Amino acid sequence: MLSERRLEVLRAIVQDYVGTEEPVGSKALTERHRLGVSPATVRNDMAALEDEGFIAQPHTSAGRIPTDKGYRLFVDKLTNVKPMTAPERRAVQNFLEGAVDLDDVVGRTVRLLAQLTRQVAIVQYPSLTRSTVRHVELLSLAPARLMLVLITDTGRVEQRMIDCPAPFGESSLADLRARLNSRVAGRRFADVPQLVQDLPEAFEAEDRGTVATVLSTLLETLVEESEERLMIGGTANLTRFGHDFPLTIRPVLEALEEQVVLLKLLGEVGDSGMAVRIGHENAHEGLNSTSVVSVGYGSGGEAVAKLGVVGPTRMDYPGTMGAVRAVARYVGQILAES
Repeated sequence: MLSERRLEVLRAIVQDYVGTEEPVGSKALTERHRLGVSPATVRNDMAALEDEGFIAQPHTSAGRIPTDKGYRLFVDKLTNVKPMTAPERRAVQNFLEGAVDLDDVVGRTVRLLAQLTRQVAIVQYPSLTRSTVRHVELLSLAPARLMLVLITDTGRVEQRMIDCPAPFGESSLADLRARLNSRVAGRRFADVPQLVQDLPEAFEAEDRGTVATVLSTLLETLVEESEERLMIGGTANLTRFGHDFPLTIRPVLEALEEQVVLLKLLGEVGDSGMAVRIGHENAHEGLNSTSVVSVGYGSGGEAVAKLGVVGPTRMDYPGTMGAVRAVARYVGQILAES
């Protein structure tokens, strides 16, 4: 374990390197920070930190820079993340509250995260499997053609056209709509199949084929893979950090084009806590020079999806973590109120 003094020296090196983009020397550290020890002691501490792999010396400089291991310890020992200012919080709230639907919420969240952090922002759409049914609407388009509209508690709307095996009257449609909502409204998606399996038996024989077709379409909608949708923004921000990537940012850009990679980056939806993966902790080789900060968002304290940012390992971790957490909290509130 590092002594508290050496941890302070590491913190100072991380802060200076993130702020100045220049390798940090012992003289600069003692001038900029009140470490309470002589430059010689700071040099000894830096030598010890280098021996233990927390900092490294670029061959072109006499200064030191943090390694992945150094950033990891810095993040793990953070006593608090940087809170957003009151004007920033108001701006975030006002911007997100103007959204008209779920697509707009996700789109605004991506733009906002990219602007606040000046990194690449990734937002996952709410997972259907973790959602509950708010309402099922059935609309008649023709005597034997219906539209099914599924609305979730996260504001997601799914629409499906249904060709019925026989004409279906308005009274039967109203009856099916009422029975369906009385059983599934407010219930978890996983519970729906069990709740509706005997519903056709409540209808006249000539209508049972259509009821079964509607239920089949509903159940298909609940399990469709389309839930793994993402929105990404701010990729151009990477060009500001060209020198932070060893050779080129191309491997990073290629990795960000792969949806499977992005989903793995964000992590499992069930985990709502803040996650920070630094450098080589990212399994994808193209992202070994980046850090990923992600967190779950949702209403009622349960995560229904993830959001986060990707940027170089030379990142303002306290500020980025604070922004990501705050935005996730506001998105969750908006989903709860929508």
